[in-house]
Amino acid sequence: MYHQTTKPLYPLANYLSFKHFSPTHKAFLTSLNTTTTPTTLSEALGDKKWKQAMDAEMEALEKNGTWDLVNLLNGKKPVRCKWVYTIKYKADGSIERYKARLVAKGFTQIYGVDYMETFAPVAKMNRVRVILYLAANYGWNLQQFDVKNAFLHGEI
Repeated sequence: MYHQTTKPLYPLANYLSFKHFSPTHKAFLTSLNTTTTPTTLSEALGDKKWKQAMDAEMEALEKNGTWDLVNLLNGKKPVRCKWVYTIKYKADGSIERYKARLVAKGFTQIYGVDYMETFAPVAKMNRVRVILYLAANYGWNLQQFDVKNAFLHGEI
């Protein structure tokens, strides 16, 4: 079984020389090497920052009406869930925010038994390339942003 520890297994300094980086990049690389993400719920609950991130995720899930609480049908098993933790960084390498996501363990489902169809709405790379091409040719300004919580509006 794969087990990840919160201590960096491979410190960047063992593989990377910092002497050619700008001070901003050095700060960013150092922050990558010193910040850790929890791998268990108990680790996360022991840190106020991660607890706040989990509270924000739960608030967003409730606000968006992501689920309804129902009784489990006889003979059916619930799809379990898991917390996934990520640190979002600003361009200068400083920490922007701590992000916690509650994800379903969909791999426990069986096609035709637990579900009939799957959907994964993602941008196709050829469409992204077309937009970048148009922006470059017409001198358009592009901006990147991060959506905290994205939900599709439709019946599940």
